[in-house]
Amino acid sequence: MDVNDDLHSLAELLRVRDEAEARIAEVTGRSARQGDVGEFIASRVFDIELAATATQAGHDGVFRSGPLMGRTVNIKTYGDAFTGIDISPHPCDYYLVLSGPRRPAGTVRHHQWQISEAFLFDTARLRALLTERDVKIGMATSVRKSDLEAVRVFPEPGPNSPLLLTPEQAALLALFG
Repeated sequence: MDVNDDLHSLAELLRVRDEAEARIAEVTGRSARQGDVGEFIASRVFDIELAATATQAGHDGVFRSGPLMGRTVNIKTYGDAFTGIDISPHPCDYYLVLSGPRRPAGTVRHHQWQISEAFLFDTARLRALLTERDVKIGMATSVRKSDLEAVRVFPEPGPNSPLLLTPEQAALLALFG
C-alpha cells in the first residue's frame, strides 16, 4: 500500500467513525467521548440522575434509588483503571470507576472500548487512605491493585464493596464486556 492508499483508507475510516459517533451522541444526549458514554451507561445501570451539564465540577450526578440514594457520584471511565484515576479537589461522596481490562505494559495502540470491571470508592475513605500513604492526589492518582479489587462491584464484588449489584445490573454492564 502506498501513502495515497493509506490516506484514502484513513479518510474513509474517519467518516465511518464520525457517523458512529454522531449516532452515539444521539443516544446519550452528550458527546461520544469515553467519559460521556460511561456516564450515560452508569446513569442507566446505577439509576443516577446526571447533572444538567457534563462539565459540572465535583460530581456527575446523584444516585436516585437504592442504598446510596441521594449521594453524589463522580463517574470515571478508563481503558485501564489500574494506570491511575483522576481525583478532583471538589467534594463528592463516591467515585464510580468503569474500566476495561488491564493493558499490557508498553501498550500504546488502540484499546477496545470495554467495561470489564467496575469499582465504587467511598471518597472520604479513599482520600484518607491515599493521604496516609503520602500519595499525591489529582490527575492519574496512583491506586494499588488491592485498593481497586477491594471496592470492585463488577463482575464480582470485592471484600469491601459498598454496593451489591442486582443480576439485571450485572447483565447490563456485561453488554459492554
